[in-house]
Amino acid sequence: MSQTASQGASSVTDRVQKVLALIRPAIQADGGDVELVEVTAEGVARIRLLGACIGCPSASVTLHVGIERNLRHHVPEITRVEAVPHP
Repeated sequence: MSQTASQGASSVTDRVQKVLALIRPAIQADGGDVELVEVTAEGVARIRLLGACIGCPSASVTLHVGIERNLRHHVPEITRVEAVPHP
């Protein structure tokens, strides 16, 4: 990967982190949290839900309606969001 490509990738990651920082207080208010695991070369944001989000019946809605919609709107390079299971 060229330096320009890696700078672009980190720029996308930085922008994803900024959007997550804006969303995080609402998730934390319900006892959960969110962690960015990685942004793939294909534009997939891999997210791990934490705290009360683990096993929550609404976690899928939070991931796709809340997080994915915001990320795709603010970071057009993101093509989708997928949950990363806990180890």
